[in-house]
Amino acid sequence: MRPGDNQKTDSEYVRNGICSIFAFIEPLGVTHYVSVREHRTAFDWAEEIKYLVDVMYPDAEKIILVMDNLNTHKPASLYKRYPADEARRIIKRLEILYTPKHGNWLDIAEIERNVMTRQCLSRTIENIASLREELAAWEVERNKVAAKVNW
Repeated sequence: MRPGDNQKTDSEYVRNGICSIFAFIEPLGVTHYVSVREHRTAFDWAEEIKYLVDVMYPDAEKIILVMDNLNTHKPASLYKRYPADEARRIIKRLEILYTPKHGNWLDIAEIERNVMTRQCLSRTIENIASLREELAAWEVERNKVAAKVNW
């Protein structure tokens, strides 16, 4: 380095792992639910859907579930995870709508994901436990202020 030149340092991105974030957003009821999983498998999706049906909306006769069309986001995933009678019970409570490629339903999820990124995920998070804590606090705050999705 020549005298008078600024010292230059090269930063290196260190990947601490990957995970999947499952999010349920009820835009009219202003309810937010976020879950962090180590994988994005059919079992993970099925367990999250069971939580939606049995814990979040146990008294709902029918839940309209609008979601993206990923390979694991299928009723068949429930049959992979649970016995047939349990999978059928869960499916009967759902009306599943897949978002069209250019549909504004998908915009709701994208808007909320962008808010989550700006408010919570825009920095390096050391590990999955810390990520779970951060997102749990974010979820509590979003529900406390009854945050709506502006679309």
